[in-house]
Amino acid sequence: MRMPRSPVGCPMDSLLRLMMGPWTSYIIWVLCGNGPTRFGDLKRRVPGISAKVLTGRLRTLAAAGVIYRDYEATIPPRVTYGMTARGQELRQALDALNDVARRWAAEEQEAAPARSYARAGE
Repeated sequence: MRMPRSPVGCPMDSLLRLMMGPWTSYIIWVLCGNGPTRFGDLKRRVPGISAKVLTGRLRTLAAAGVIYRDYEATIPPRVTYGMTARGQELRQALDALNDVARRWAAEEQEAAPARSYARAGE
């Protein structure tokens, strides 16, 4: 298993570097919520991502031991991705971050009309 290297040797920094890669947290979120998912379905569930970027992110996550890749040599090949036990450990942290993100978004939405009103009265 290979996590990104932290220039300061901090384990938290290594984990955050892995999670903050483009699309990574959203891919993990989708896999946590949907269970094992085939590549094509995963691509549809992550709107806007290219196949090349998705493949790269999945390889990085698999190398870090966060997800697994199950390949069946059928025609066409059947490739399924899912969370490993190591990856499942992230679920609680992601749920907590999601709670904070939703609360902050709601607070900002509630504050937006007040800011607009204040600007109009200037």
